[in-house]
Amino acid sequence: MENSKAHIQGEISENLDLLLLFKKIIKNRKKIYKAMIIGAIIGLIIGFSLPKEYTVKVSLSPESGNSNGGGLAGIASMFGLGNVTSNLNEDALTFGMFPEITQTNPFMIEMLMVKVKTQDNQEILLYDYLHTQKNPWWSYVINAPIKCISGLINLFKESTNKEIKGLKLDPFQLTQEEQQRISSLKKRIIAETDKKTTMTHITVSFQDPLVTAIVADSAINKLQTYIINYRTKKAKQDYEFQNQMCEKYKKLYEEAQRKYDEYADANRNLVTQTAKSQMNEYQQNADLAYKVYNQVLTQRQIAEAKLQEAKPVFAVVEPSTIPLNASSPNKPLLLIGFTFLAFVLESAWILFGKDIYHDFKNELKKKD
Repeated sequence: MENSKAHIQGEISENLDLLLLFKKIIKNRKKIYKAMIIGAIIGLIIGFSLPKEYTVKVSLSPESGNSNGGGLAGIASMFGLGNVTSNLNEDALTFGMFPEITQTNPFMIEMLMVKVKTQDNQEILLYDYLHTQKNPWWSYVINAPIKCISGLINLFKESTNKEIKGLKLDPFQLTQEEQQRISSLKKRIIAETDKKTTMTHITVSFQDPLVTAIVADSAINKLQTYIINYRTKKAKQDYEFQNQMCEKYKKLYEEAQRKYDEYADANRNLVTQTAKSQMNEYQQNADLAYKVYNQVLTQRQIAEAKLQEAKPVFAVVEPSTIPLNASSPNKPLLLIGFTFLAFVLESAWILFGKDIYHDFKNELKKKD
């Protein structure tokens, strides 16, 4: 009985505390309104300061293509992805590697060399276009001291104008500026693979809608080319080897046949046993060279079939299209978010922060 009374008294006390807090908020509602207005203004300023960005999402689905482990190992070693798990089957692992491939420096360097076209009909390399991207005004204020220092340092360095000398990026030795542009591009090209459907989605974001569509289309095409090249690497090597052998034995056969024909024409009227024996030897050499050449030719045809079989086939489920509307910034969301944040912060200050601040101030005075 006493426990139930204590529980009821506790609930009444809690309700009274909540009621007091609510009354405190109502009493200071004008301050909260002012804070919410300030928050809304800040949200609007940020919303209109952020440059518009457009997003394109393309989807790629592998349909077929079988290969031995050589192609997959080629991809892993080429892009520095380390040892792959042997328990996974090759196709699943290859699909899962799509996002990692798109984030490697070699892939990004190829993307930087893509020529894009802006809405104002200006053709420019993606490497140079990244430098034209706008930033919010506060980033210029924050980066101003750094730019001044770097400008002074560059005065004492030799000028290297890559636009004049020809832009060529070396993935083994990148400059700080090149690394910054690669890092910036990695944030703007994001690939994700759905393990259930094995479908890869590539999301590209830029401030120009036409550039965004061009880069998205180039990214998906280059990804297909990378996978096809390295999945068929071993089969290509086998085919090229068989092709070289075919050319070699074709020449040997033609040489043996030529010797036989020349000897037969020169000794047509001779009936000596020596001439017959020599002619039979030439004929046997020509027949043997033809058989070897025919076998190698068959091997080349098999290698060519294997090359075609190893080549994966992709279906572009969602192609690249020029976006009509900007994907960011979301001005209404920023307005609501900053308004709500201002309400929470001002309410917390009124309910708890002010009292804590005064108590702390009084403690300091007592110590003095």
